[in-house]
Amino acid sequence: MFDAPDVWSDLRRLRYFAVLAEELHFTRAAARLRVAQPALSQQIRALERQLGVPLVHRTSRGCTLTEVGARIAGEAARLLAEVDAGTARIRDLVRGRGGRLRLAYTRSARGGRVDALVARFRAAHPDVEVVPETAWTAPNVAGLLAGRLDAAFVRPPVDEPALACRTVDTEELLLALPAGHPLAAGRRRISRAEVVDLPAVMWPRENGPGMFDRTIAQVWPHGGFKLVRQEPDDEQLLRAVAQGDVVAAVPAGRARALRLRGTAAPVHRPGAHRGRRPGLAARQHEPGPAPPPRPARVRPGSRVDILP
Repeated sequence: MFDAPDVWSDLRRLRYFAVLAEELHFTRAAARLRVAQPALSQQIRALERQLGVPLVHRTSRGCTLTEVGARIAGEAARLLAEVDAGTARIRDLVRGRGGRLRLAYTRSARGGRVDALVARFRAAHPDVEVVPETAWTAPNVAGLLAGRLDAAFVRPPVDEPALACRTVDTEELLLALPAGHPLAAGRRRISRAEVVDLPAVMWPRENGPGMFDRTIAQVWPHGGFKLVRQEPDDEQLLRAVAQGDVVAAVPAGRARALRLRGTAAPVHRPGAHRGRRPGLAARQHEPGPAPPPRPARVRPGSRVDILP
């Protein structure tokens, strides 16, 4: 029968058992723990009674772990590592240093100034543990609102009054064309009118509604966006374009980073405007990004550049 736990006694007994599992000798384990060998034996027997299973086979030369004892030793080691790490974090907080920053990247804005900002933060605050993850803008916003994240990179606009969002960079939005597409042959610029009704591939709008709508407005401002296919991320967008059937709007940084040798045919990329703006968002009541500046208007135009 498994007894109700006394947390502190359990942790002490688990620590004793974890050391014994490493040494496989009561005398050496007791010396390492700086306790008397009879006291260690007593605590191990108490843990066995509490769990209702034998943990070790005792021999004249030491001990070996039972099958269940070996499994419990692994769990005990992982648990104690978490306890020790948590204790260290608490001590740092009491001393006015340390802490953790739960930070989410957005899938379409890695590298460049985004990574540089995080690197600068790590260098300025070496005692702060940065806990990163990566998702689209919509789940990043949801994580901020739920309190699961402290800060998140997003693609504005983010229509949430509870969040403050500060622009951290501006990059070109490019239109990827298949290799050998007639619009890319020997040209550096194409008109927006020429991309009207071209079959296009895009990621699902629910991943980032504001970014999705702004992208369409920049490349197809007068309509003619013909969505024929959806893919989960920018890499898959470019792979779809390389197959020769569709075009796709992608940020310049991602387009260059994802041009992997040997994985897709060369892709010609005509640029639209400088208008994709990664932002850093946090809850209004928490210290962090300042309120966003007034958004700049995208200048109207009829032509886009083709990059070599």
